[in-house]
Amino acid sequence: MTEREDWRACISGGAPMPLDVRRAFEARTGVRVCEGYGLTEASPIVTCNPVDGVIKDNSCGVAFPGTIIEIRDPETPARIMPPGERGEICVRGPQVMAGYWNQPQASAQAFADGALRTGDIGYLDADGYLFIVDRMKDVILSGGYNVYPRIIEEAAYRHPAVEEAIAIGVPDAYRGQAAKLFVKLREGQDATPEAIRAFLADYLNPIERPHEVEIRDHLPRTLVGKLSKKELVAEEMARHQPQ
Repeated sequence: MTEREDWRACISGGAPMPLDVRRAFEARTGVRVCEGYGLTEASPIVTCNPVDGVIKDNSCGVAFPGTIIEIRDPETPARIMPPGERGEICVRGPQVMAGYWNQPQASAQAFADGALRTGDIGYLDADGYLFIVDRMKDVILSGGYNVYPRIIEEAAYRHPAVEEAIAIGVPDAYRGQAAKLFVKLREGQDATPEAIRAFLADYLNPIERPHEVEIRDHLPRTLVGKLSKKELVAEEMARHQPQ
């Protein structure tokens, strides 16, 4: 792949792009990658990193014109969180849906004070850049603490041997849930689960560190190619069912 002088930028969306993948692509092509964020209910765009301007690592950018992003307390949606504090990403704007067709109850649950509840956890920095932490439904409740799988996955991608990573919560008799990490190694690379866990200790606090690492030849994907957690969750739930 060679540098393309006729390309201004590439837009990435649909799933988080690992930082090392973005940097490698930009180094090989000379073209900047602008990550964006959206959902079907917002037709479907909410934010994007600027084509000309500052791109912040691991951020999906700033709000599109006419779009307002609010970070609300998931437990008390009426409360808006200050910059830097995590909460549910809520959106207002001309592209946001009015509601679900003929589903008044679902429509009512989809909004907080008129702002669309995305179901995603994130925060805004002082410059208005949005950082997504995880999906609310994927948050691991471990010993009374919220553990975000994406933070574990991002730490795993720092390991030079890891090509793909998925973190999920699995039943744990003591904590309720514990984090488990599944990884696919890069071709020609070698690493043991113990070595990966030791590596992660430098990037994760004790609560976030996965209690188990499993190395697989392949990780499940959706029909559109995104890494998929649901198959792994189903496997683990079946494995932990009482016999």
